[in-house]
Amino acid sequence: MIKVGIIGTGFVADLYMRSFELGTTFELIGAYDRRAERLAQFCAHWKQPSFASQEELLAAIGPGGILLNLTNPSSHFDVGMAGLEAGCHVYTEKPLAMTVEDAQTLCDLARDKGLMLASAPCSFLGEAAQTLGAAIRGGVAGKVRVIYAELDDGFIPQARYADWISESGAPWPAGDEFEVGCTLEHAGYYLTWLISIFGSIRTVVSASSRQVSDLLPVDDPAPDFSVATLFFESGVVARLTCTIIGPHNHSLRVIGDRGVIELDEAWNNAAKVRFRRRFNLRRRLMESPVAKRLKLGGETHPKVGRWGSASMNFALGVTEMAEAIREGRDSRMSIDLALHLTEVTLAIQGAGDNSGAQQMVTRCDPIEPMPWAKRLG
Repeated sequence: MIKVGIIGTGFVADLYMRSFELGTTFELIGAYDRRAERLAQFCAHWKQPSFASQEELLAAIGPGGILLNLTNPSSHFDVGMAGLEAGCHVYTEKPLAMTVEDAQTLCDLARDKGLMLASAPCSFLGEAAQTLGAAIRGGVAGKVRVIYAELDDGFIPQARYADWISESGAPWPAGDEFEVGCTLEHAGYYLTWLISIFGSIRTVVSASSRQVSDLLPVDDPAPDFSVATLFFESGVVARLTCTIIGPHNHSLRVIGDRGVIELDEAWNNAAKVRFRRRFNLRRRLMESPVAKRLKLGGETHPKVGRWGSASMNFALGVTEMAEAIREGRDSRMSIDLALHLTEVTLAIQGAGDNSGAQQMVTRCDPIEPMPWAKRLG
């Protein structure tokens, strides 16, 4: 079995461990964290071996194994480089790196060494996203014209986030979250869905702003509001918003010639995907008030129960990488996807209030659907 080791045992690591408890196709060998107390707490809770150093863990993973990089975002580049230099494939939490230049360096090294490099999120491999993809490929809504995607999290400055504690006792990393920003943290959920279906984004027209920086407990917070218009090479146009201000809304609407495909929850692998047919009633054009549920036929993947605001299987990406290694094929969690996602997300976040059109340099072709998601049931 492919060996997998974790570096970074903070809040998100517990979400991965909850997913791993459903069963894995790889061998989880243990974890390392530079904070000894936190490492001990995590490993005791999840009954995992702990390692005394990063080097010791990388040696135990060995060439051809997978480093699962769950460190804070500012450490993603350094830890990712160490993993690649040790001959490990690397799966990292988002973002891949904090600059496009660093992301490109990681990707170049991975390609030079013949290693896989992937960046979360992996929810595009989940049932809801795969159902959406099958519906679009099957022409349920006809030709797709425009997409509206929302990732608004509510007025987070007034949330009791100091009370958000993970299962093994890690606090929600408010400092990192606000310094990195909601766009880098969350835009990837729908960006990966759309890139996997429609391929490369050619042009980004966006704006971003700091609207509640005076309410956040950090000196230099990232933008807390962003809106982007995304022009895909395929001709589709999407609007994406990310905020920690607007009322909670994680909806997606795919608007085509025949009607609208919709869902309400980006962070739920089992979210209902629905279709509303468009029709004329007397002189009024409208979408059907009764939506048709769209489903895939047969079994999909293990589901994780809801914890907090999410019900996502965080193991899907690592599992896909491990199976690709074992089968000697390209992974759906590809280098091209990780780099393109990073470039697009950073373009949105860094736009400020005077953005023009930004042409993307990187590319990613549409991604092969999961074997169980070729068509609707």
